[in-house]
Parts: sequence; structure tokens; C-alpha cells
Amino acid sequence: MNDRSEKIRNILVPIVSVILGFILGAILMIVFGFNPIEGYSAMFNSAFQSKMSIGEILVGAGPLIFTALGFSVANSAGFFNIGLSGQALCGWVASIWIALSMADSPKIIVLPVAIIVGALAGAAAAAIPGLLRAFFGTSEVIVTIMMNYVILYVANHIVNHVMSPDIISNKGVTKAVGLNASLREPWLTNLFGGSRVNLGIILAIVFLVLVWFLMKRTTLGFEIRSVGLNPFASEYAGMSSKRTIVISMIISGALAGLGGVVYGLGTFMNYFVQGSSLSIGFDGMAVSLLGNGSSIGILLSALLFSILKLGGQGMQFSGIPSELANSVIPLIIFFVAINYIVRVALAKIMGGKKEVKTVQEVESAPNKESNKGGKV
Repeated sequence: MNDRSEKIRNILVPIVSVILGFILGAILMIVFGFNPIEGYSAMFNSAFQSKMSIGEILVGAGPLIFTALGFSVANSAGFFNIGLSGQALCGWVASIWIALSMADSPKIIVLPVAIIVGALAGAAAAAIPGLLRAFFGTSEVIVTIMMNYVILYVANHIVNHVMSPDIISNKGVTKAVGLNASLREPWLTNLFGGSRVNLGIILAIVFLVLVWFLMKRTTLGFEIRSVGLNPFASEYAGMSSKRTIVISMIISGALAGLGGVVYGLGTFMNYFVQGSSLSIGFDGMAVSLLGNGSSIGILLSALLFSILKLGGQGMQFSGIPSELANSVIPLIIFFVAINYIVRVALAKIMGGKKEVKTVQEVESAPNKESNKGGKV
């Protein structure tokens, strides 16, 4: 198959998925008697109406980048880390707890410690399914899904019954962290018209580069990708599949934990009881898939999702119900999920029957060993 055509298709698939999502969303609006042009105009006008709204787009994108990176690393090793929500929640709770417990310490000490502890908390949560997968062959999908609920209720118990009363504001709500532990900076707040934008987005961009370097330029990154492609061949080449599985899950959890840290120390500045799993975990999976796991793709996808979420609120002012306003993101995810059909359609347009056949053979080729990282 022509490598150039394949690269073009890899770029076009997410773009086409987004366009189709918008088109189907427009059709839904028409069916229910609403004007899609007015709806989408309201969406983008709301998202870009001021410096403050642009700042809020960056606020939403920061945690999504971290959870998307976490999913991408695990996915490269052949695993589906569905526990990003729980791991992010670990990072949120741990960072806030540390920050409030060190209220009188200088920022140069508190902030790095809170960030590191939050990342370690997420890593610890991900290490459990990683160890179970590596040594007992359990499904990381089932374990991580179940752990989302365990972590959710443990976190709520901690804030209600374990944290010191001195750091609790009301039942189930902690006090706000001080300036010594905040990711917000006055110059950023002023630059974006008083929005909640914080250093989290800068940290996220830094980690986009670091993860790219890890996966593409280091021996560990090569081992992670190799185990994801074929764990048996990797073992034969002298790599330890078990070690790589655990390490990839730990890195994935640490990145998700950092997403929770940004949520806590940047977006909300405190912790409050959660009624359900954090949306940034599941949204991060979609961001990673839409961005094809690449750093640039994840950055652009995170910004797009943040724009759609913020702009969706503006659509309601034009009379479109929230259910329809929030339908565009799931539709985009749907077209990402059926990217096989999109790829075949693009191959027909770009290359004719021969290239279609090649794409079908590649996409449908049996991949029993690499689909879930294989047995170890």
C-alpha cells in the first residue's frame, strides 16, 4: 500500500469523523424542528465571544490532554485503560489533601509536592490492574471499570470521614487551597479576562512533548510499542512483557492522576463529593482515539472537545435543548469508532478497487496476539 496515501488517510479519518458528526447533529436538529445554522453559530459565538471564554477552552483542554495521554500510552502497549476517571480522581483528592495539609509552607515546596503526590496516587491506582493483568491474566477492562466505582466511594468516604475537620468547609466539601498551592497565576488570569485558566494547560503541553519523546525516542517507549504489537515476539527478543505491562499502566495512571491534579489545583481549587465518575476520564479516551494517539492530534482533539462542551451551553440560549446541544460529541465518537468504514470510503475515493482491497485486508487481518497485549 502507498505509504503516502496511508498517511493522508490517517489525517483525513478524524477530520471526516468530525465533519460527519456535525452533519448528523444538524440533521437531528432539523428533524426536531430547530435551525442547525443558528445552533452552530450560537455554539461558536459562545465559545469565542471573549478572552474569558477562550481561557475557559484552555481550562477544559488541560485535564483532557493528560487523560488522553494516559489512554494513549496504555493503548500503545495493547491495553484499554478504562480506569482513567478513577485514577484522575485519585490525583485530585491526593493533591488537594496535601495542599491543604501544608497550608503554611512556601509555594516552591507545596506545589511540586502536591503535583507529585497526585501523579503517584494515579499511578498506584493503575498499578493494581497492571499487576493483575501481568501476573494473573485478568482483564484490565473489567478491573479498571470496577475500580472506578471503588475509588469514587473511597474518595467520598475520605472527604467525609477521614480528612481533618480543619480542612473541611462544609459536609463533603474541602476548603479552597491557598495561593501557595494554586496552579492559577495572576498574569494568566488577567491575560484571559478573569477566566480560570491556569498553569495546567502549560504542564499539559510540556507532557505532550515528554510523552512523544518517551514513546518515539527511548528504549522503554520502543518496548511498550513492541509489546503492544506482539508480546510473544517481544519476549523472544529479550523484553519482559510483564514488566512492560506494569510500567505502561503506571505511566498511564500517573498521567491521568496529573489530569486530576489540574482539576483540583487549577480548575476548582478544592475537592467536593462526586456523584459519578469524572467525565474527563471517558472524554480523554475519545480525545485520544480522535487524535489517533499522536501528540498533535491529542492537542487539537482536546481543544475541539473543550470548544464543543463550552459552546454547547451557548446553543441552549438559541432555544436548542441541552440533549441536542450535547449530541455532537457522541456522534463524533461514533464515527471515530467506525473508522474502518471511513477508511474504506476514503480508499475508494483516493485509490480505487485495488487500494480498497488492501485497506480491507489490513484492517480485518487477524490480530489475536496483539489485540489486548496477548497472554503473559
